[in-house]
Amino acid sequence: MEQKNGSSFTGFVLLGFSDRPQLELVLFVVLLIFYLFTLLGNTTIIALSHLDPHLQTPMYFFLSNLSFLDLCYTTSTVPQLLVHLRGADKSISFGGCVVQLFVALGLGGTECILLGVMAFDRYAAICRPLHYTVVMHPRLCALMASASWFIGFANSSLQTVLIFLVPRCGRNKIDHFFCEVPPLLKLACVDTTANQSEIFFVSVFILFIPVALITVSYGRIVRAVLRIKSSAGQRKAFGTCGSHITVVSMFYGSAIYAHLQSNHSQDQGKFVSLFYTIFTPMVNPVIYTLRNKDVTGAMKKVLCRSHDSR
Repeated sequence: MEQKNGSSFTGFVLLGFSDRPQLELVLFVVLLIFYLFTLLGNTTIIALSHLDPHLQTPMYFFLSNLSFLDLCYTTSTVPQLLVHLRGADKSISFGGCVVQLFVALGLGGTECILLGVMAFDRYAAICRPLHYTVVMHPRLCALMASASWFIGFANSSLQTVLIFLVPRCGRNKIDHFFCEVPPLLKLACVDTTANQSEIFFVSVFILFIPVALITVSYGRIVRAVLRIKSSAGQRKAFGTCGSHITVVSMFYGSAIYAHLQSNHSQDQGKFVSLFYTIFTPMVNPVIYTLRNKDVTGAMKKVLCRSHDSR
């Protein structure tokens, strides 16, 4: 692996998977395919949500926000990882590392809040169907989406500052494939217990709001659905929530597992990070379109329209 010469280099070296050179080519091919599918799937969701009038509803408004978020999150890490997997230079500038951490934390925090907002949308649709269009007014939807992005990046600003205030005493080799909190803290040459406590408190706060909203929303949804007498009606009601529950489980499951593993195997942590940086954003569009007649119907309309125009 090529090293930067001289003391003028103030950036970082992302070690990534350089200790497993036999794995790098395989990872490059797999991640490139996954990244292309991520771009295709999420772009399709965004395009269909804007092109088809039947999909211009609060649910698909938030879904298009989630797809845009996933596109940004994957693009903030994967292209650079692909370059590093096929090249000798594994470096990243100090500014590039700051921006990458800021964007990754901001988008991660935004997704936490947005998934909570989407749970509230499902609650309003199932528990307040007659008042749904009044409750989920376009202005309120725009406000909740904007608040999700603002809170996510406000949290990211605070955490990024806390991370880069920690003295590193010249250490610059990050044992990861992108700039993330745990490996950056391991570069510290001082006790980081206080910093970790501050970051943990901020993270718990940013997680508590959406988790509470998701728990309360689905608690009321379950009670409302159980009151439906027909099993067909119950299946239909639960079916509208199935995709969201799956995405929530994958997102929070991988995040919790990554946190629990942060002080254990670093290699295992890298593969967990691959899961939520590339795999989850790739499968989210599949989860939301699978068995979704609205999306598949919109896709057929767009394809037929483009075919007829030829």
